[in-house]
Amino acid sequence: MNSFLNIVEEIKSIVSSDFSSKKVFDKDVADVLGISQMNFATMKKRNKIPFTELLDFCAKKAISINWLLYGQSPESLVEATNKFYMVKYLSDVNASAGGGADEQYEEIEELEIPEHFMFMLGGEKELKYIEAINVSGDSMEPTFSYNDIVFINRSKTDLNRGGIFTIRTDAGLFIKRIQTRIDGQIDVISDNSVYSTQTLSLNEVEVLGRVVSRFGDVD
Repeated sequence: MNSFLNIVEEIKSIVSSDFSSKKVFDKDVADVLGISQMNFATMKKRNKIPFTELLDFCAKKAISINWLLYGQSPESLVEATNKFYMVKYLSDVNASAGGGADEQYEEIEELEIPEHFMFMLGGEKELKYIEAINVSGDSMEPTFSYNDIVFINRSKTDLNRGGIFTIRTDAGLFIKRIQTRIDGQIDVISDNSVYSTQTLSLNEVEVLGRVVSRFGDVD
């Protein structure tokens, strides 16, 4: 996948005609994507790609997101399209890596993924179980950050082996690392050490699915 810097340079080239003969700066790219300059600088420092904003930008410019993310030449896109797959993207759903988020299903879209990423999600047979949602909050940093898009396998709800799951509690929708305890309860863990671990009983948690990717592997 292209780095944040490479993607920014591609965007500068795409929008350069909108700026006449003026040089396009990072602040201009931030404005085009609808990101504050402070958040843009943080993303640049951490190489955190703003997937949601890129999807909107590509839709407006009629550009394939895969070209920006994976550096495909325009000439290869027609042939490569035959090797792309679609997964369900719940663009209105924000699972909190922080203080809780509400689940809504107003906007269901399809997200295009390349063939090699399809295999990372478990293969074509697993795609019917895959849903992509947004991340909000910072409690799972550095594993996940605000505005990441994560992929959930709805068929994987067994907590016995632990891992990162999307869960619903009375407080809202969360993405957390889960570990089972000897006493039958579960520890709900934030990867950001600033946040404390919460212990819940199984009847307090609805497991929606295991987080299997973030445009890359998830440990």
